[in-house]
Amino acid sequence: MNLPEPVIDLNDGLMLRTFRGQADLPELFRVIEESLEHLRPFMPWVAGHSLESTTDFLARREEQWANANHTYAIVQDGSIVGACSLFRREGLPDEGREIGYWLHPAATGRGIATRAARALVDQAFRLPGVEYVEVCHDPANAASGAIPARLGFTEHRRLPAERVAPAETGEDLFWRLTRPERPGGA
Repeated sequence: MNLPEPVIDLNDGLMLRTFRGQADLPELFRVIEESLEHLRPFMPWVAGHSLESTTDFLARREEQWANANHTYAIVQDGSIVGACSLFRREGLPDEGREIGYWLHPAATGRGIATRAARALVDQAFRLPGVEYVEVCHDPANAASGAIPARLGFTEHRRLPAERVAPAETGEDLFWRLTRPERPGGA
């Protein structure tokens, strides 16, 4: 079974790495706590945030990794500043993957999420059979939408969605990037 790399060095002190179980609990919990107001408008999981939910999240990472849900800590100069995932969304065909990301507010506006998303796209296209990657976000979340636009994704579709976070509009916007043509057309 081919899996994404567990550690991805993005240079300049930035890396993606698998979570280290409960060893990451104090730092991840603190980063989420400091980011709550920043994340609350568009991240529904924030409503259920607790020490218990973060503990459970970390406890499930190894099992989830084996089941095509690859979540990384985004680490800047040795400190966790967010998280990102490459996963197979329920209902998405085997040839598709989705990516998601969030950052501590102090880490925004510096290209960190864009670099992390680019690395996840690269990992996705190294997996056998993956032909496209999607990003899904609420259209009102302009910061999340700027990332796939920068990376060459195109708007693929919009679907009605249940409003589950305070600033959501009731619509999901899907961006798609198709695997680049392989040399020789193969």
